[in-house]
Amino acid sequence: MRIGEISRKTYETDIKVKIDLDGRGKYNIDTGIGFFNHMLCMIAKHGIMNMDIYAKGDLDVDFHHTVEDVGICIGKSIKRALGDKGGIRRYGTFFIPMDESLSMCSVDLSGRPFLVFQGELKNSKVGEMDTELIEEFFRALAFNAEMTLHIKVFYGKNTHHIIESVFKSFAHALREAVSIDEKIEGSLSTKGMI
Repeated sequence: MRIGEISRKTYETDIKVKIDLDGRGKYNIDTGIGFFNHMLCMIAKHGIMNMDIYAKGDLDVDFHHTVEDVGICIGKSIKRALGDKGGIRRYGTFFIPMDESLSMCSVDLSGRPFLVFQGELKNSKVGEMDTELIEEFFRALAFNAEMTLHIKVFYGKNTHHIIESVFKSFAHALREAVSIDEKIEGSLSTKGMI
């Protein structure tokens, strides 16, 4: 079983995350931020992984600490679940249309953390959540999972649709990258390890 679990408590947040990469898309998610919960459910459902996420944060200040720290914990959980990364496809790229919007996500579980995020989010908020936190979330996740992550929004008008297409494309790209290929012996790297 490829399961990663982490608890992280700071003066700003108290977070518990459990991810089963070989799950069935089941989830229990409560971050206190409605729109963020909705997007995290997309990762579980479309990534076909089980996710339990509980986060209590200083939402009276703003949502930044909670969103970033959830990203940290998801990233660390993915890294733990992957172990030595033996047999994984390593790479995943996926395009998702969501009505008028189109986004692409490309993942390399390289051990080298990097984020490229290109795209315009039309509105500064969706629900009560600042849309600038979307990039912060993916940066925290990518750096703590030690993945190279490229996200590109090609076009779109509705900010909810754009962000949803980003999260769904990430979920599908991650699913592809973590999947096992029986032809791969050890790590998919000429170095002998990832």
